[in-house]
Amino acid sequence: MKYFLALFFLLANLHCSAQISRTQQVSMILDTDIGPDYDDVGAIAVMHALADRGEVKPLAVIASNQNALVAPTIEILNTYFGRPELPIAGPKGKAPSMGASQKWPEMLVDKYPHKIKSTEETPDAIQTYRKILAAQPDQSVTIVTIGFLTNLSNLLESGPDKISALSGMDLVKRKVKELVSMAGGFPNGREFNVYIDSTASEKVFSKWPTQIIFSGFEIGSQIKTGLRVVADQNLESPVKDVYTLAMPKSKQDEQGRMSWDQTAVLVAIRGAQHYFDLKRGKMVIDGAKNSWRDDPMGPHAYLTPEMPFNELAMIIETLMMYKGGGR
Repeated sequence: MKYFLALFFLLANLHCSAQISRTQQVSMILDTDIGPDYDDVGAIAVMHALADRGEVKPLAVIASNQNALVAPTIEILNTYFGRPELPIAGPKGKAPSMGASQKWPEMLVDKYPHKIKSTEETPDAIQTYRKILAAQPDQSVTIVTIGFLTNLSNLLESGPDKISALSGMDLVKRKVKELVSMAGGFPNGREFNVYIDSTASEKVFSKWPTQIIFSGFEIGSQIKTGLRVVADQNLESPVKDVYTLAMPKSKQDEQGRMSWDQTAVLVAIRGAQHYFDLKRGKMVIDGAKNSWRDDPMGPHAYLTPEMPFNELAMIIETLMMYKGGGR
C-alpha cells in the first residue's frame, strides 16, 4: 500500500509538470480578499510554488479587503515562501472589510513574525497598481482577482497623475494582457465576490478593456484540497496551519476545502489548456446576479470541465504543499 501511494504521488507530480501550457513566464499581480475564506491561502501558495519553478513573476499582492489582518497575513505568507519584499498594498477609502469566522488570521499573526501590523499601514492599492503597470512592457501583465472587484473598479476610474499620464482605463488597455477572475457562477449565478461589491463588479466586467477569463463558483466547488496538506507530517507551514485550524470547523469541509481561488491562479499562470475547456461570450451583471450571453467573438470566457476534478485537486494540492524558501 505504501508503495502504491508513493507511486501515485510521484505520477501526480510528473503529471503536474506536464500540464504547463504557457511558453513564457507570466508577470502577475494578485488581487485578494484573503480572510473571509481560506482558499486564498492555498492560491498564494500555488503562486509562490510556480514562481520558484520559473513559471510566474509575482509583481505584487494587493488586498481588496480593508480588514486589519489582511496585509499582515499576506506578509506572513510571502515571507514563508521567500519573498518578503514582494509589494503589498491595500484599499483606501470605501471598501469591504471582512474577517474570517474561523479566526485563522488571528492565529497566523500570533504565531509568525511580521512587520506590517495592519492593512491600513500599506501603500494605496490604486497608486501601487498604477506604479507597477506603468513600469511594465506593453500588454505583458496578467491580473488575477480572487476577491472583491473594488480595486479594479477604482483603477479604471483613476486619472492621469505623476506616475503616468494615462488614465486608468488607458493604462490597463496598454499594459494588461488579460484579467483572470474567480467570480460568478455559470451560465447563471449569484456569487460572493460579485455581490459583496456588485457596483464595482458591474463596472469592471462591462468596461474592462482586455480579455477576461472567469473561474466560476461551480468549478472550484468540485475541487477539494487540504486533507493531504494537513496529513503531511514533514510539512510545517502557515498554509498547513490554516487548513488544520479551519477545515474541522465546517462539516462541508470534511473531504477538503473547495478550491475556487487556486483554479484562477493556476489558469492565469499555466493557461486553461489540458485543465479546462473555455466557453466564450459575455458576462452580464444585474444587481448581485450574473448571466451569460454566448458569443464566439465575445470578450469573456468561462472555464468548463475537461480534466477530472480529482486529478486537478491532486495537482493543486501538490503545489499547496510546497515548502518554499529553500526549506
